[in-house]
Amino acid sequence: MQNILPIHFAPLQGYTEAIYRQAHARIFGGVESYYSPFVRVERGEIRRKDMREITPDNNRGVNLIPQLIAPDVDKMEQIIALFIEKGYRNVDINLGCPFPILAKRHNGSGMLPYPEEVRNLLTTAIEKHPDMQFSVKMRLGWENTEECLALLPLLNELPLTHIIMHPRLGKQQYKGEVNLEGFEAFYNECRHPLIYNGDLLTTEDIHTIAGRFPHLAGVMIGRGLLANPALALEYQQGHPLSDKEMQEKLRLFHADIFAQYGNLLEGGDGQLLTKMKSFWEYMMPDGDRKAKKAIHKANKLETYQTAVNNLLK
Repeated sequence: MQNILPIHFAPLQGYTEAIYRQAHARIFGGVESYYSPFVRVERGEIRRKDMREITPDNNRGVNLIPQLIAPDVDKMEQIIALFIEKGYRNVDINLGCPFPILAKRHNGSGMLPYPEEVRNLLTTAIEKHPDMQFSVKMRLGWENTEECLALLPLLNELPLTHIIMHPRLGKQQYKGEVNLEGFEAFYNECRHPLIYNGDLLTTEDIHTIAGRFPHLAGVMIGRGLLANPALALEYQQGHPLSDKEMQEKLRLFHADIFAQYGNLLEGGDGQLLTKMKSFWEYMMPDGDRKAKKAIHKANKLETYQTAVNNLLK
């Protein structure tokens, strides 16, 4: 009998925002912790939106771990100061983001080929903030899988709470297959609690990974939970929701998020419509194609709501 692993909700820019996290925790649940999309410094400042997103009042009922991305110590310290001000004591450092525009400036997985830069970033964070707890989210490397193995001696000696590993290379972005052999090489030598992240779309996928890697500390899921928000709950309870339960929860979920963004966004119906259409980009990939197309084509909130009701019949 496999142990039931904790599920962590991966951060996805533009999708897993505070409004989404709160609604998900309240209506579906099954998630141990939610990670914020990374906070970064742009033109010397942290975006106001990022500050609002991690404010505790906007994350009630959510066990939130804020994530930062930074190419150097100064920017990192600026963000950690914000996290401390907001009352956080757990911080995740992003060494996995694959977006080329950031990676080429040694952000995220773009820093993995430079062990001394990684050492400087992580050791400074830990030494300057002994009362904080740090984790790392990373990939196998930017260019090749040897990069994560070269970093392992450093990672193993640092007092990290855990490591989250997405077993692709940065240069792959989200293309191609996950590299389970590369993950296994890291898993076998990693002394920290290790969380697996990548291409978990069903409860069977989670059980398969847990069976192959029995000493995992948990799994992190992003796109799988966006497609099926009940995935963590169904895994935890050991059976899927009935069609009726799923339909009711999806109605509540959508209505909650729609109302919250309606209150937050000041750009009128057009801005709300654009935001809500993005909600369906991953959701219900096997849903009725005609209804999903109608959602995408809707140019008024009224026609959008009609299309959503048709999809959730």
